[in-house]
Amino acid sequence: MQVASIEGSRRVYTLSTAACRTRRYPLKRHPLAAAILATVLGCTAFAVYADDVPAPQNVPYSAGTLKIDVDATDLAHRVFRVHEVVPAAPGPLTLLYPQWIPGNHSPTGPIDKFAGLVVKANGQTLPWKRDEYNVYAFHVDVPQGANAVEVEFQYLSPQDTRQGRVVMTPEMLNLQWNTVSLYPAGYYARQIQADPSVKLPAGWQFGSALDVASQDGDTVHFKPINYDDLVDSPIYAGKYFKRVDLDPGASTPVHMDIVADDPKFLEITPEQLKIHRALIQQMYKLYGAHHYNHYDFLFSLSDKMSGNGLEHHRSSEDGTPTGYFTEWDKSWIMRDLLSHEFNHSWDGKYRRGADLATPSFNVPMGDSLLWVYEGQTQFWGQVMAARSGLWNGDQYHEMIAAVAASYDKGRPGLASWRNVQDTTNDPTIAQRRPLPYRNYQASEDYYSAGEMIWLDVDGKLRELTGNKKSIDDFGKAFFGVNPGAWDVDTYTFEDVVKTLNDIAPYDWASYLRKRLDGHGGLTGGLEAHGWKLVYNDKPSDAIKAAEAFRHTADLTYSLGVSVGKEGAISDVLWDGPAFNAGISPGMTIVAVDGRSYDPDALKSAVTAAKDSSQPIELLVKNFDEYKTVRIDYHGGLKYPHLERDTSKPDTLTQLIKAR
Repeated sequence: MQVASIEGSRRVYTLSTAACRTRRYPLKRHPLAAAILATVLGCTAFAVYADDVPAPQNVPYSAGTLKIDVDATDLAHRVFRVHEVVPAAPGPLTLLYPQWIPGNHSPTGPIDKFAGLVVKANGQTLPWKRDEYNVYAFHVDVPQGANAVEVEFQYLSPQDTRQGRVVMTPEMLNLQWNTVSLYPAGYYARQIQADPSVKLPAGWQFGSALDVASQDGDTVHFKPINYDDLVDSPIYAGKYFKRVDLDPGASTPVHMDIVADDPKFLEITPEQLKIHRALIQQMYKLYGAHHYNHYDFLFSLSDKMSGNGLEHHRSSEDGTPTGYFTEWDKSWIMRDLLSHEFNHSWDGKYRRGADLATPSFNVPMGDSLLWVYEGQTQFWGQVMAARSGLWNGDQYHEMIAAVAASYDKGRPGLASWRNVQDTTNDPTIAQRRPLPYRNYQASEDYYSAGEMIWLDVDGKLRELTGNKKSIDDFGKAFFGVNPGAWDVDTYTFEDVVKTLNDIAPYDWASYLRKRLDGHGGLTGGLEAHGWKLVYNDKPSDAIKAAEAFRHTADLTYSLGVSVGKEGAISDVLWDGPAFNAGISPGMTIVAVDGRSYDPDALKSAVTAAKDSSQPIELLVKNFDEYKTVRIDYHGGLKYPHLERDTSKPDTLTQLIKAR
């Protein structure tokens, strides 16, 4: 990593990049001058540090091991209480609260919920100061004669979903170490050793990728681990807990550690267990290697603790409503969650885009390759749901049809002003906040648009090789390397292209860039596999399940509107019939053609208008005003489906067939 120092009028700023020459530039401005300099130099990625927030260095933190003790027993207030000992030499010390969170790909460390900071040394309370420009950095002077500082603070976890993801309830909790620890600036996270422990509510059991050293009552002491891997090893704990072996007798164990709102939700049928065990074997058959010494699905079944899906190298945080097992037939659209997050152990955690592999949690991430990290994982998550039996073939077809429709008619923003590559900036731009016009803004489309691109790649590989090679070959060559390793193996766009060329020579760089940077449709993968996208007036089971799960009426491809509970309009298709009639998100439909709103009434009105010249009449509420809106639409209901193109081989069925 090269650096360029920038002399400021008040302090020295360091520009840390992989693409800039090492020079000193006199500037008398704000730290933003570093960004300007980076542009002038043509830097592709950079981080700015003030001289009193040391840049990370790849050297051991020789002062000692961080001791991090967390008390997670205050269920009434939902507060995690932290006591930490940070070995340190006398002099200036900067402590960092993690900001750039892996898996979020963005600066989402919940500093707003960090409170009560007290720093002591030799029994004396020390003054601390938050950095003037970096709110995640805290400066303290370690006095002479001290060899460590003691740190106390609280993590005030969300009380309801308006404040963030709920992680503590009377029955369970989700402890994420980035929320309950500070670490010393100036070092790579992997060069800092940590000695963690947690006190859990009485009698609770837990799951984690961490290895237990000892247990003293309800306090669990874990074996020392480097700080990078500690943050990658969260805990799920609960009053009602079940551990399920998903690979019995294997030398590399895989378990599902389940917590639930009530013990009845923990019941798993033999057939359900068989399917989840098949997921492990199908993934092994795909990649031929794995990158962990053991793996734990941390799985919450709760209507209280927020749902979740967050990848880690040796575990994943997975959360669904309570009925995942007990309402199996109704919950099927959620079942690709586990296959998606499991796939990330290979794609994202082991093989990782070079600009995402930062040395610490306070160095900005680059997200340019998320169409591989998340896009190909979205692809494999759904394919593996089908191969393992989490979905049947019809369910896969219905889900991929719904995805394809988005990139046929449902993303006008991608057809006009944005491209898929630009959406990789969205973890920083939007950070998953609600958006006014999701379909036009096209936020985070690298997931599903990436899935469609990789489906297209599979079709092209089959075409080039006479169906002798497929994306399975790419998966094994790119991700199934170095069995047992669980460090990080970085890659670039050029590495992706080279691997594809090794399988089937072609101009893959241009092929990918056209789809990433262009504005064309992304349904070519379906046609290549012998299927085509069609629309009719019958909602698929996938649409019905999604509507039931989200409490919506999805009329995106007809009226151009999606309506939530009690008539609240959640999204309006840009330049669609409803949009052009004056409907916008945030309005509420009160009545349809003179009758009180309900989803069926709206759908019936759309159907009736197909054989009528009369517009569909909606009474809507906008703030405190009511108005009648007439939508001149007569195309009937339209829902996406797949239909076989018998002029071509059906390679989609080959793709999702169990290995």
